[in-house]
Amino acid sequence: MAARIDNLEGRDVQPHHFTIKIETFSTLLKASIEKYSFCDFEAGDYKWKLSIYPHGNKKRLAENHISISLSLVETSSLPPGWEVNAVFKLFIYDQLHDKYFTLQDDKVRRFHAMKTEWGVANFINLDKFKDPSNGFLVDDACVFGAEVFVLKSTRKGDCLSMLEEPTTSNYVWKVKGLTSDRYDSDMFIAGDYKWWIILFPRGFGIGKGTSISTYLALDESTLPRATKVFAKFTFRLVDQINGEHFETNFDHLFGPPVSARGSPKFFPLVKLKDVKKGLLVDDTCTIEAQVTVLGTIKTM
Repeated sequence: MAARIDNLEGRDVQPHHFTIKIETFSTLLKASIEKYSFCDFEAGDYKWKLSIYPHGNKKRLAENHISISLSLVETSSLPPGWEVNAVFKLFIYDQLHDKYFTLQDDKVRRFHAMKTEWGVANFINLDKFKDPSNGFLVDDACVFGAEVFVLKSTRKGDCLSMLEEPTTSNYVWKVKGLTSDRYDSDMFIAGDYKWWIILFPRGFGIGKGTSISTYLALDESTLPRATKVFAKFTFRLVDQINGEHFETNFDHLFGPPVSARGSPKFFPLVKLKDVKKGLLVDDTCTIEAQVTVLGTIKTM
């Protein structure tokens, strides 16, 4: 199964803020509805609305594609001159392989009175959307989703600094034995901060007993006062025999009160122990981490 469809990349973690299932999607296509908006949802103390253009956004010259957008709604109560800065992701669900596909775009979008909607005109090609092997349209049903991270300014003042040329740090961790409930890697440096990997071989939380759980943790002692770090990272479980590695991508804000992020259901235990997959060789597994610090948020 491909981890990328056109410019979309798949991940295991479901959208944090909103998902919607559309049944009988063919009926929506036949109805010739240009734009369909779903119910409002809340993220970052604001109300948002997810919309799709089943035949593409004609104003954006999108042909043979599904367009998708995010709008800030209920803005009448906001003060004059308001603006909301946010990083958001829009998703489509692969029902066959349990993956959520999204465009890997970490840009901060500015919502204001003259621009309340942002989106992707050529989100996914209609033919690829309808292709049964891709899993996006199953039994005439599909699932879309959204997550929104608002970069807030408080009375004290928050300062967002995005790095113009972020660098990626790589770390390789070999774990032998897997007899304990938890393992912690050595520290490594990414973007002037110290990080480490936490591994729960028998799972943690909702993954306990069925999956291995992996988390990336930030050493808060290397974090300046009143600062949080915005980072994206990839965990890769190395196939030591066939070279068919498993990986998943994340992007999160690190800092008090939450300085560890990851997946409680990173990889099924049954598949990990399958010797043919080459993920556990001589009782040793290898986990690679790629960490890119995109910016910081400082409270002034």
